[in-house]
Amino acid sequence: MSSRPELQAPPEIFYDDVEARKYTSSSRIVGIQAELSERALELLALPDDDVPRLLLDIGCGSGLSGETISENGHHWVGLDISRSMLDVALERETDGDLILGDMGQGLGLRPGVIDGAISISAVQWLCNADKSCHEPRLRLKAFFGSLYRCMGRGARAVFQLYPENNAQRELILSFAMRAGFSGGVVIDYPHSSKKRKEYLVLTCGPPSLSTAAPSAKGEDRSSCSDDESSGDEEGQTVCISDRHRPRKKQKLTKKGKTRSWVLKKKEQMRSKGNVVPPDSKYTARKRKARF
Repeated sequence: MSSRPELQAPPEIFYDDVEARKYTSSSRIVGIQAELSERALELLALPDDDVPRLLLDIGCGSGLSGETISENGHHWVGLDISRSMLDVALERETDGDLILGDMGQGLGLRPGVIDGAISISAVQWLCNADKSCHEPRLRLKAFFGSLYRCMGRGARAVFQLYPENNAQRELILSFAMRAGFSGGVVIDYPHSSKKRKEYLVLTCGPPSLSTAAPSAKGEDRSSCSDDESSGDEEGQTVCISDRHRPRKKQKLTKKGKTRSWVLKKKEQMRSKGNVVPPDSKYTARKRKARF
């Protein structure tokens, strides 16, 4: 069986009472969560003005990443699908407000109230169909769409994730762009099998001149590479790209469809033996709009 938790069972089943307490009591896990959360907050690039922000912790679990947010002087709201994880968070008396919910069904938050969002090892769960009613594409669309609505314009969201392959990474990124986000992937230590970490860094709205591309951690801090998923580039950084919303079908314009063009087409149809209405003063004349 695969060692990836998301391939073993749905999150609300995998993180039961036993697994939730085991997860939270592990000093190794606590250390990793703190390190990843600190890095996520760094990539979030909040203004250094000593003003507390309201952040959203998606897949907050037992509140380990939330502790890092509190230590940095910010308020937070945590969302998780595992009741057992949230029970442990309540026992630990975390500072954040906790919500039991499925991020794949959308976030029930008011528009524009969130100043930033982080998520540690959670978003890739949306790519799995744990139930017969689950469609990964619809769940990704609902998640990123609701996240975009509840965040203030210009705010950032940082997701640390473990994509199973390039296709999964591109799937997640594409639905984020369709929702209206701009951004890309930051890969820390791309050549290290143990220290390599991926962060999806998104900005709510199109990129602007004031949007600074965060640098990736590694031996060589180079500029943004064209292929953010490649492990052959040194010091990979985020690739800022504009949102790619699906284009609506364009209506045919009247450009070029003058009277002479219509008469020419009718003559071509007649030469083919087709029955064509006779020419008159009304040919190619636009009809008036009627109720």
